[in-house]
Amino acid sequence: MLRSALHKVGPIVNLPGRFSRYSCVKICQRNQSTDNRIEVFVNDQSVWVEPGTTVLQACEIAGIQIPRFCYHDRLSVAGNCRMCLVEIERSPKPQASCAMPVMKGMRIKPDSDVSKKAREGVMEFLLANHPLDCPICDQGGECDLQDQSMMYGSDRSRFLEHKRAVEDKNIGPLVKTIMTRCIQCTRCVRFADEIAGVSELGTTGRGNDMQIGTYVEKMFKSELSGNIIDICPVGALTSKPYAFTARPWETRKTESIDVMDAVGSNIIVSTRAGDVLRILPRLHEDINEEWISDKTRFACDGLKRQRLTQPMMRNREGKLAMCSWEDALPIVAEKMVNTKAEEMSAVVGGFADAETLTCLKDLLNRYDSEGLCTEELFITDGAGTDLRSNYLLNTSIAGIEEADLVLLVGTNPRFEAPLLNARIRKAWVHNELDVAAIGSKVDLTYSYQHLGDSTETLKQIADGSHPFCKRLSEASRPMVIVGSEVFKRDDATGIHAAVATIAQNARLRSQKGGQDDWKVLNVLHKVASQVAALDLGYKPGIDHIRKNPPKLLILLGADGGAVNKEDLPKDCFIVYIGTHGDHSAPFADVILPSAAYTEKTATFVNTEGRAQQSQTAVSPPGFAREDWKIIRALSEIMGSPLPYDDLDGVRARMSEFSPNLTKYDAVEDANYFNQAVQLARLAKPSLLNQPLQSSQLSLADFYMTDPITRASTTMSKCVRAANEDLPPDL
Repeated sequence: MLRSALHKVGPIVNLPGRFSRYSCVKICQRNQSTDNRIEVFVNDQSVWVEPGTTVLQACEIAGIQIPRFCYHDRLSVAGNCRMCLVEIERSPKPQASCAMPVMKGMRIKPDSDVSKKAREGVMEFLLANHPLDCPICDQGGECDLQDQSMMYGSDRSRFLEHKRAVEDKNIGPLVKTIMTRCIQCTRCVRFADEIAGVSELGTTGRGNDMQIGTYVEKMFKSELSGNIIDICPVGALTSKPYAFTARPWETRKTESIDVMDAVGSNIIVSTRAGDVLRILPRLHEDINEEWISDKTRFACDGLKRQRLTQPMMRNREGKLAMCSWEDALPIVAEKMVNTKAEEMSAVVGGFADAETLTCLKDLLNRYDSEGLCTEELFITDGAGTDLRSNYLLNTSIAGIEEADLVLLVGTNPRFEAPLLNARIRKAWVHNELDVAAIGSKVDLTYSYQHLGDSTETLKQIADGSHPFCKRLSEASRPMVIVGSEVFKRDDATGIHAAVATIAQNARLRSQKGGQDDWKVLNVLHKVASQVAALDLGYKPGIDHIRKNPPKLLILLGADGGAVNKEDLPKDCFIVYIGTHGDHSAPFADVILPSAAYTEKTATFVNTEGRAQQSQTAVSPPGFAREDWKIIRALSEIMGSPLPYDDLDGVRARMSEFSPNLTKYDAVEDANYFNQAVQLARLAKPSLLNQPLQSSQLSLADFYMTDPITRASTTMSKCVRAANEDLPPDL
């Protein structure tokens, strides 16, 4: 019932994105391909639109911008700000264009004197109670109310009454509230209800006493809470960590890619004087739309805390001491040259970029070493990582909106991949998507059928004896999403074989139903480096190191806890290349400081196999250098320089390993699903009688998962606030 209600009040026409030249062209192209178009006139200009198109959308197609505060393309229509009033011929009064559908032959006059006077009147009412604190408002320079009052407002007001004042609400350590500025557009309320799926914001009171808040003072507990800052058209909701830090015109903005999870959200890095001040979302319809998670947005303060800024070596007393690059690199080079190939290994962490992975692979392969491992585990039996279809989100993130059934296995997408979970919720609300889950029972912000946490359930669905098989057989476009957490289990091969069998059976039924290109099997990774590492031939997990104890081990940002000092031989020489003095740096013999993702131009591949580039926003601190340059310099000191010395050369080498790594913003489809299932069955997999569980079960678990978030003061405040009933006074 809730889904039907939300669907009914949703946008009348689903646009491909925020109103822009691109979206208007797309709408026009779609209109030209339909036969039931109707003609309307905007300022006497003929415009052909689909039935159901709103007056506001018709004006946008005609190239005329209509002011609005409450309307948002991705939220349901509220129609309560009245800023979008336009004159329509034969209508007795101006109409709210966001909620008014067009009619055949309608003549719309958005630039008439009546329209302008109506907007001026609405603006006068909005400013009657708005505080005059623009000089100290963090929204200054990015405020819709400022912009539109300049364009549509008057130079004086007729109101002499006292301005009302509203008490600020404490909704946590991330969002700062100045509710006296609020104009009750309810964008934040609708975002919380419809996108985030957390119904904690609402309105109380009526008329002049109306307020927006959480009813009872508490933290706004959502992994997407920071997005209400972006959609607020005034300065009522601003970033608490960013408060009074900088003005937007003082900052430099760099388009980049997020690496806090494997989704690969598109972001804008805002910097000033060499510091990252804030992270903002960047529109990408196929990945994150225009949202980002709170960890992506607010953990940026961890980029400058606990950083490694100078090489370090362990001295005779056994303590780490600072040194120069000229001292550190020859020591590492000498150790590598004098170490046998079978006694040399490397482990890469979750932030490693494809260029660095390529250089490290080339370096170790030159000395006949195959000990290249990732911290994250995956299956090695059967087809393993030889077939890309085994470890990709094959349906793609945007493909979730086309699915009619999703089966989640051993994953909590709400905290492992918040933007992917938001996409599932979007399909659940608007497309009546059915969701089922095997694993931990968690709040996913939408209802789902919990099938338990037993591996026996997987086995029954695979052999067709479970009641859920009937629903699976009726689905024309099903999806099976497996969390990377299940590959840490001893029976990971058995789980993967069972899931692959379920997916293949569903895929064959989809093909019989005419869905020839529909892919069912999907793997959801948690770290940004895993797909690129598997594409390049790295071994998943550190089993190789356990079976072949190394005498020399290179840790490339491996701070996930997979490698511990106690698990290594006492005479093992450990080289740590990374950004933070986190888990692995304290027991390393040599530390080589590297650049974070905001400090280098690099390639990252998300969980669906899409290669994207991060861009350099600031310089690395101190003597830190880009990772691939460190390895290139090391190879030269070893007397065997790698055959490239610039980024283009490294990427040419990357394309030799895996061409998809340099096809930016394109998804290379994987295949060979039949062969993968056959090889998985040949491995004779077995299932253990142990419950399937996810590692991130609460919001507090979500905030700290890697070196950057563990170094972030903001994230530590979030953990403390999430574990308390009331937010502390932060």
